Amino acid sequence: MRQRGVALLVVMWLLVLLASIVGLFALNAHVEALQASAQRQRLALEAAAEAGLEAAAARLLAVDPARRPIPDGRPTRLDLGDGITVDVAITDESGKVDLNVADVTLLARLGEQAGLPAPEAAAVAAAIVDWRDADSLVGPSGGAEAGEYRAAGLPYGPANRAFAQVPEVQRVLGLRPGAYRAMRPYLTVYTGLAQPNLAFADRPVLLAMGLAPPLVDQVLAARAAMQPGLPPPALPGGLVLAATGTGTYSISSRAARADGPRAELEATVRVGAGGFLGQVYTPLSWRHGQQD
Repeated sequence: MRQRGVALLVVMWLLVLLASIVGLFALNAHVEALQASAQRQRLALEAAAEAGLEAAAARLLAVDPARRPIPDGRPTRLDLGDGITVDVAITDESGKVDLNVADVTLLARLGEQAGLPAPEAAAVAAAIVDWRDADSLVGPSGGAEAGEYRAAGLPYGPANRAFAQVPEVQRVLGLRPGAYRAMRPYLTVYTGLAQPNLAFADRPVLLAMGLAPPLVDQVLAARAAMQPGLPPPALPGGLVLAATGTGTYSISSRAARADGPRAELEATVRVGAGGFLGQVYTPLSWRHGQQD
């Protein structure tokens, strides 16, 4: 009897062990199925975001002016079905401040619009100019060359060449992360323009250009009234805003499902003939955002 009792206990423990193993396999299978589902959703949303960018680029090349969007950042929503919507915004790069040609005054004013105190904004602007110029001399309005970077304990100095990408400006001495994040939407390296284009510049850029607030309000109101295919309204003094873009754009494409997950794509592209690998645009920068 005792041997039978021991055998029964062994059998019961084996059954518990087998049940645990089966349960573990089932749990692993369930987790893997959830991961595969999440991966499929992520890929579908990323593809939807890219589809939004492709649609925006195609519309920018439309023959009919009434179908070409005004690239001033106004949002457009696309419904791709299956519960997926894509919000697309197109901004002409000419409305931004070019890090490689903007003067100290414009850069400093933009820094002030980003919330920097005037002295700090002026110092950062001068350091930006010293980063891109070829000499090793601190400018008359201040700045930072190799000695200042060493004194700050940094293992590098200014590049003494043009900025290749906007994020490179984060290495400039004195530019705090919060200020960079505030300035980032208004910076570019692709236009070669000393002054941004009034037709596509946002309020902080217009104010940084030295426009009085009433004139800034007039420019923004006139822009809001612009419609594709219609002549742009004239401002006081005969100033007419451009209605068509310059060919280089920042495109934000955000795909989302009704149940919450989303994917973001931020790209700067040059639209026109001779696109990359047969596309209607050439990508200049490309960044997928975080997915929830």
